[in-house]
Amino acid sequence: MLKKVFVSPDPGRSRLRFAARAVLGIGLAVVVCGLAGTSLIGAIIGGLAALLALFTVTDATLRGQAFTTALLPVAGLPVLTAAAALHDLPVARDLTFLAVVGAGVYARRWGPRGHSLGVFAFMTFFIAQFLHATTDRLPEMFAAVLLSVATAAAVRFGLWCYERRRPAPAVPAPPAGTGLARITTRQAVQATAGAGFALVVGQLVSGDRWYWAVGATWWVFVNTTSRGETLVRGFRRVLGTVVGIGLGFLIAVPVAGAPVPTAVLAAACVFGIFYTAAVSYTWMMLCVTLLAELLYGLLGVLGPGLLALRIAETGVGALGAALAVLFVLPVTTHAVTDVWIQRALRCVHACTAEAAARLAGTEGADPAPRVAELEQLLGRVRLSVAPLVHPL
Repeated sequence: MLKKVFVSPDPGRSRLRFAARAVLGIGLAVVVCGLAGTSLIGAIIGGLAALLALFTVTDATLRGQAFTTALLPVAGLPVLTAAAALHDLPVARDLTFLAVVGAGVYARRWGPRGHSLGVFAFMTFFIAQFLHATTDRLPEMFAAVLLSVATAAAVRFGLWCYERRRPAPAVPAPPAGTGLARITTRQAVQATAGAGFALVVGQLVSGDRWYWAVGATWWVFVNTTSRGETLVRGFRRVLGTVVGIGLGFLIAVPVAGAPVPTAVLAAACVFGIFYTAAVSYTWMMLCVTLLAELLYGLLGVLGPGLLALRIAETGVGALGAALAVLFVLPVTTHAVTDVWIQRALRCVHACTAEAAARLAGTEGADPAPRVAELEQLLGRVRLSVAPLVHPL
């Protein structure tokens, strides 16, 4: 696992730059929130909003990325308002949370932009639970989100915009369909069902930290399509969380929220999240878990009992996701793999045709766009096939 992270190819050092820019952007966002006079709660929600703005936006063009980034507060602030307003109404809060889960997954049918806005909306509701947001804190939280997203955008599109030289290739759209034949629709139903299970059982485990279980279910579904992908991701999430909790006992608990070491370690965790995301979900979850522990240390509530509870709630969330993909409108690994392989073969044919036309002297023939598309499709094929060769 260690070798996979540090020996994996990094063409153009893109992962390194991605991670370094994230540390810069999130660090500046927290500083801006501090200069604006926000409290610790405001700084935390601002830092997390900047993290999401830099991590989730994956449109193929710079203009598309900028537009999606501008829409993030439009998706997130109404959800934050609802979460704060329903803080003392648990039934309405829970039903609204499940609705946000379903809508966030369903939004993936509109491609990378829908995915980004869905993730931001869900995480805004989740963060409101994490910070116990109430309506009296909304002005400060609104300001923190807006300032942080703006700061992250200034870094991404101004201060450190390396994509100007290396345009991002288009991300392949998920397999099409209508009604329940559409994978994104089936996943929305699955995610809502799994989150419902996680919410109920998570509240039986803990009345205060139940939202961890819902968050675990949600993130298991992110960037997965088939039953096999989801089950493997659930396993990796639990593994990363367990290892991260072990490190928390060695690192986060002794630090105990001390500002300077916490800030340094949090920056290292942010770097790890962004650097490992493309190659190891387990390592990414390890970094996410350690970052959460450091934030709880800042809030003064970190302890061994909380860490043990984190493992239990993560297990509940992973189990909810597993049950949902096994028994609620299952999408088989074979069916999804077959679709992606067929698309890759058609793209190979198109690449060959364009290359032959160019060799024959046809004006305007250019295989380069097809080659870029094929690279993305082959990556999706590898992801789809991976569960078939996983030890699990």
